[in-house]
Parts: sequence; structure tokens; C-alpha cells
Amino acid sequence: MSAFAQLPGVAGQSTSPPAARPGRYRLLPYLLLLPGVAWLFLFFALPLAQLAAASLYDPNGSLSTGYTMTWAFGNYPAALQAYWPQFGRSFRYAGTALVLALLMGYPLAYVIACKAGRWRNLLLVCVVAPMFTSFLVRTLAWKTILSDHGWLVGLLRDVHLLGPDGRLLATPVAVVLGLTYNFLPFLVLPLYASLERLDHRLVEASRDLYASRWQTFRRVTLPLSRPGLIAGTLLFFIPATGDYINAELLGTPNEYMIGNVIDSAFLVRLDYPQGAALSFLLISAILAVVFGYLRRAGEDVR
Repeated sequence: MSAFAQLPGVAGQSTSPPAARPGRYRLLPYLLLLPGVAWLFLFFALPLAQLAAASLYDPNGSLSTGYTMTWAFGNYPAALQAYWPQFGRSFRYAGTALVLALLMGYPLAYVIACKAGRWRNLLLVCVVAPMFTSFLVRTLAWKTILSDHGWLVGLLRDVHLLGPDGRLLATPVAVVLGLTYNFLPFLVLPLYASLERLDHRLVEASRDLYASRWQTFRRVTLPLSRPGLIAGTLLFFIPATGDYINAELLGTPNEYMIGNVIDSAFLVRLDYPQGAALSFLLISAILAVVFGYLRRAGEDVR
């Protein structure tokens, strides 16, 4: 037999399937997953189960006398009845901030991905740079910017967009602006990732077919960037709904969101059953909104 005939894959030479991997190799992917699964169990699933148990404690107990498990499912309707305005305010503020973020973030992501050229990396750094500092420091900076004696309020008064006694701080506007600014990078970066992979030949083809700029955006650019849009809106909306720092520093008790109520229940009033019940109500409401949004977005994609 010639040396040529002995080469693998040559006609006439019999080939056999590779031998089955030993059992330890088949288990290797699961062993690699084990640390992550253990981490999620210890620091997510287990605390969540404890929180669920705390939401069913006797509401008449206290931290000093101890709580007893009475399966008090009435904690949920009682908490919702007492604080439904804060629930509605949280979703209203987060939704308004999301709309503002989309109006600013989508054009910004598009310019960085498609038009920035050699300035792309610099603009990306500018988007991410605020996250190098503490969330608390960024919010305090907005408190200074929006203060009654700050330059922004003075400018708005000079152009008569605010009255002589008008203010921005301690208003819903300040809370929404704070939410928009603090969570904007979570929207821009996924959008940039989708737009950066955009096939510009499709855009050119739509122009060759006499589509207007708006038709090209609506029929080509927007559908192709939909995965980043979906991911970005979720990454923005979910933490914005549960946030309490912006309402605490930029608003008043009249602007408090449900996160402020939960914080007070656990750390000030020490009412663990109510705080846990509010937490689970918030989780359930966010999951319902997210699943409904994903289902509608999936139908739009198809």
C-alpha cells in the first residue's frame, strides 16, 4: 500500500467514529458550572427563600421579641393597600426616564457605532467614564447642579422657563433626571453593540431602492438593532424601578418610590414582614412587566 493511501480521509481507507469519551470528560462541563451554581444558590436562591419566609411572619411581632411563622399571607394585600401610590410612582418615574433615555441614547449609540470613525473609542470612554465613580457621588453631583442657586436653575429663570421662585430640586423632574443619567450607560452599550454589527450594505440597498431616510431607519436599522434595544431597555428599566437613592437625595417624601419604603421598612421601622412582602410584590410586578414586554417584542420580531 502506498504512503498516499495511508493518509486519513483518502478513498478506500476505512474510517471509524472516534471512541466515546470517558465518563470524566462528559462530566467536565457540569463540573465547570458547579462554582457558579453554588454561588447563585448561596447568595441568591437561599436569601430569596429566607425573604419569602420573612414575608409570612406574624406582622404583630418585632425584632426584639422575635417573629413567628404564622403563614400570614395577609401581609401582601395589606402592604399593597398601604403603599400602592409608591408602586405606581416607581413604574411611572422609571418609564418616563426610559423614554428620555431612548430619545438621547439611541442617537448617541448610532453616532458612536456608525459615524464616529476614529473618535469611536473616545466617545465610548465618555459614556462609561461616569460609572468609574460611585453611584452616590454621581447623584450628589446632580443635587448640586439642580440646586436652587445653581447655574441651571439660574439659566432657566433667565429665559423664563422657570418662574422667579421655580425650582428643579425636590421635584419629580429631578428624580427622573437622576434616573435617566445614572442608568443611561446600561441602555447605550447594548444598543451600540447591535448597531456596530449592522450590515451597512443593507442600508445602501434600501437607498438604492429609493427608500427615504425614515423608511430606511424604520424598516432596516431599527429591526436589526432590536436585540440591543430589548436588552438595553430591560437593563435600564429593572434597576430604575427599584432605585431609592435618586428619590432620597433629589426628591422629598412626596417623590418617594417603593424602594424608599422597603429601605425604611427594613432599616428604620424594622418591620421585616412588611419589607419582605413589599420586596416580593415588587419582584412579581417587574417580572410581569418584563415577561409581557419580551412576549410582545418577540411577536414584533417575528
